[in-house]
This record gives sequence, structure tokens and C-alpha cells, in this order.
Amino acid sequence: MTVRYTGNGGIRPTYECLGRWEHGNKATCTSIPASAVDNAISDKILSLLKPAQLEIALKVIHSIGKAEQADDRHWKLSIERAQYEADRAQRQYMLAEPENRLVARTLENAWNRRLQELEQVEQDYAAHCSKKPWQPTETESADILRLAEQIPAVWNAPSSTPKERKRIIRILIEDVTVIAESWKSDFSIGIRFRSGVCETVPLTKPGRRSDEVRHSDTTVALVRELSLSMDDTEIVAYLKDNGILTKTGTEFTLDSIRWIRHKHKIPNLYQNSRQGLTVPEAAGLLGISAGKVYYYIDKGIIPATRQRPGWPWEIALDAGKASEIRSLLP
Repeated sequence: MTVRYTGNGGIRPTYECLGRWEHGNKATCTSIPASAVDNAISDKILSLLKPAQLEIALKVIHSIGKAEQADDRHWKLSIERAQYEADRAQRQYMLAEPENRLVARTLENAWNRRLQELEQVEQDYAAHCSKKPWQPTETESADILRLAEQIPAVWNAPSSTPKERKRIIRILIEDVTVIAESWKSDFSIGIRFRSGVCETVPLTKPGRRSDEVRHSDTTVALVRELSLSMDDTEIVAYLKDNGILTKTGTEFTLDSIRWIRHKHKIPNLYQNSRQGLTVPEAAGLLGISAGKVYYYIDKGIIPATRQRPGWPWEIALDAGKASEIRSLLP
């Protein structure tokens, strides 16, 4: 797909299909997090620039150079032969009698043909030389291998900017094509190198940001188990003491524990251990307001207890006790 780079507003950068912008929302498009493609290209560049890989490449270049030298000898022999024929035709023309115009014209034409043949061979050789690959000297080869050992450190250095890395990439790579479908997690990138060689690299789309920060099933199960005997503050302390962190590497907080319980419908300690009625439930049973229930609890008319300070009241009422309390109410 043809893509464009987007990364504004704090959203993680992505490569997005241009069809969405060219055809509106009707187009079926997809996007790939930029890090997935960028990291794959970086790994490919560093693998190509390893000393071992460059040493093999230099050996291939030198072997090609030896073949080119043999080819050069063939070209030079062809030029020498064409030059010899041109010189020979010139000598023959110069020895012809001027009075014999027919012979002189024939020899002159032969000389011109030989000169044209010589010029054509020289032009062909020049064109051949222009296409010859670069041949490094022994010193240059040693410098290249020495530089290759430093490339990973330079590439990953904090001082190296994306712009500088892109310059290196453009030296080696002509273009990159992303091949992806919106409903598939697997995709691939096609790399076309400056040398003309093409390579396909299979990749997998990174998980969504929500998946990356979502609490694991193990954490949810642990919170469910701890909620049977601990309140949220105690759960936070337990997780901290045991070095258990969130997926993002941070410590759990009261809010995060409450979110886990809300998300997965996990009752808290009070809900798990409650034995009596709540104030609203008692108010409904007695037919009075919740405010009057609190008032009669304070007066000792309605019996209620709290398992822990600050927890809601728990009221032990059955039908008989409720009827008895009603008789005491004004």
C-alpha cells in the first residue's frame, strides 16, 4: 500500500494507507505502527553493515574486479586491432599514386571505414567503463571494515538523529513497500535496495495500546483472591511488598485496584464478608427513610455493627425483629 506518516497530538506514529485520504472513509484501509517498520529497517541495515557481511561483499567486489580486468584486456586488444587496421589503411592510402584516382578513392573510403570502426570500439569501451562497479583499494577496504565495527554504536548513539539515520538508509535502500491487510495481524515489507536486489521481510503488527497496558489474567485472578481477605489499601500494600508491578512497570494504586474490580466485577472485602442488611435495605424493610435508620441506629433502637472503622453499617434483621422494631417506632 502507499502510505503516509502520521504522528501528531501525542499519538504514537503510524504509517497509514493513503486510500483513506484519497477516497474518503469509504476506502478499506489499514495502518501500521511506525516502530514496527522502522525497527525492521534498522535491523536490516545493521545486519548488512556487519563486518562479516561487508567482508564477504568486498571479496565479491574484488572477484568481480578480477573478471573486469580480464574483460579490459579483451577490450584493449580490440582497440589495438582497430587502431592497427586504421593505421594500415592510412599507409595504403598514402602510398597510392595521385594520378590513379579510382584506387586512391577506394583506399580513402577503406581508411574512413577503419577510422569509424576504431571510434565505435572506443565509444563502446567508454560506455563499458562507465558501468563498471567501484573497486576499493586495499586501504579503503580496511577502512570500511574498521568503520563497520563502529556503526552499531554510532547508529544507536543518543546523539544520532533520525535525519542522519535516514541518510544512511537512502544510500542503501531505494524504497520500501508495506503489504498489509486491516483484518490480519501479519504483514510484510518489500525492500528494494539500490543494487536492484529485492527482499521481503515478514512481520507482525504490534498489539494495540489497550492490550499493552491491560492487566494480565494472572493479576486479575490475584486481586480476586486477595479481595476475599483484604481491602483495597491492603491489596496495594501486598502487591508493593511482593514487587508486583503493572504491565507498564509502575506500582499499583488504589485507583488501579478499584478499576480492576470494576472492570472484572470483583466484589471488595466488605461485599465478600457482609452478613447483615445495608441501611437502604433496612429502610425498605421497615418502611422508613434511610435518614431515620441512621437516627435509630444512633439511638440504639436498630441494632447495627461495623466490621471495620469507616465501613458501612450491617443490620441483622429478620421478619420478626423488623416487626418488633416497628412497634417501638413512633
